[in-house]
Amino acid sequence: MEFSRKMYLQKLVRADGNGMIKIVTGIRRCGKSYLLFNIFRNYLLAQGVPEDHIIGLALDERENKKLLNPDRLLDYIDRHIVKDGKKNYVILDEVQLVDEFVSVLLSMTHKQNVETYVSGSNSKFLSKDVVTEFRGRGWEIRVHPLSFAEYYEGMGGDYQQALYDYYRYGGLPQVALLATEEEKKQYLQTVFETTYLKDVIERNHLRNPEGMRKLIQVMASCIGSCTNPNNIVNTFMSGEKLVISSAAVGHYLEYLQEAFIISEAQRYDVKGRKYIGSASKYYFEDLGIRNMLINFRQQEETHIMENIIYDELLLRGYSVDVGQVEVWEKTPEGKRVRKNLEIDFVVNNPPQRIYIQSVLVLPDRAKTEQEQRPLVNIPDHFRKVIILGNDFQRGWIDEEGVQIISMRDFLLNPDILT
Repeated sequence: MEFSRKMYLQKLVRADGNGMIKIVTGIRRCGKSYLLFNIFRNYLLAQGVPEDHIIGLALDERENKKLLNPDRLLDYIDRHIVKDGKKNYVILDEVQLVDEFVSVLLSMTHKQNVETYVSGSNSKFLSKDVVTEFRGRGWEIRVHPLSFAEYYEGMGGDYQQALYDYYRYGGLPQVALLATEEEKKQYLQTVFETTYLKDVIERNHLRNPEGMRKLIQVMASCIGSCTNPNNIVNTFMSGEKLVISSAAVGHYLEYLQEAFIISEAQRYDVKGRKYIGSASKYYFEDLGIRNMLINFRQQEETHIMENIIYDELLLRGYSVDVGQVEVWEKTPEGKRVRKNLEIDFVVNNPPQRIYIQSVLVLPDRAKTEQEQRPLVNIPDHFRKVIILGNDFQRGWIDEEGVQIISMRDFLLNPDILT
């Protein structure tokens, strides 16, 4: 079985000829190497690119160890480029293992008829600082774990069972292909301990690895909740009996984001049109890893649904914040008080903006009005949407102008928000 990863293949193809180094980034084990060395390579061959015009190197393999010297690597590539006027494609995996790899890759941009595609582990240059490191010559293609649409297309079967498995075990391709629950759990545990956690600790030279381990578990327990380093410190002191500074927690959160393990959604004041720095929400890139960290307890469908919507919005290219809108209310005594209402997601892809609420069910009018209330108090005319977990209540626009769409339609129709 193969997951086609069509969206990412299209991005690789569109980047061909843009004069930049194509840098494939993303969390470990999400399928970056397979995308380049199998899916993209097979595409090139199907388009008539001669096999000897594709130079592929997995630089973490023992036989390529001598090529970790930058001059030897450049010499090897030069000797294998076919100089017949046709394009050559250089594909390098684990490129961060090469000494002075940035200068090596920048030199590739000066070669005639050469397109360079690289991937690697989540060192800092392969995440948020990619543009800075490559002086504007790097073109990032971010790869995520399988979306539910990709997962369902590959696995097939009953929709509800597929969604349950996806909610529980996430979208790492290897997990999806394992047959039993025990195998899936074991793989998630192993890849977390030997890859994700080890990478973060070693790359950042952490002297308190147990603090990082506990922090990840704390974050796994609070998806969908606003928090900040001070709140986390209090959790450590009261629950974990560990002493850690808020500054250290802030650094640890940055390390986890650089490794693509979690993402931060900042709070945004819709009326004031400004960010509120007091707290953020954090979501996991892969829910299987999150669920493993809490031993598959705390399976609150509302929070899991929210995490999946957030990941799906990022995958579709949106920037995503958590919204807040201020309203004034009267108390039973007649006094006017100010109250802040939360909007689950403020979604931007200029000039488009969408406000989204994630709602498991709307059982009655009172619940509907409660979920509508933050949306109808937003003082602009951008689109307002409720994504509803109940598949039988879907597909209408209510009297307040709020569009109701089902989770199923949202996940399986990538154009539904456009």
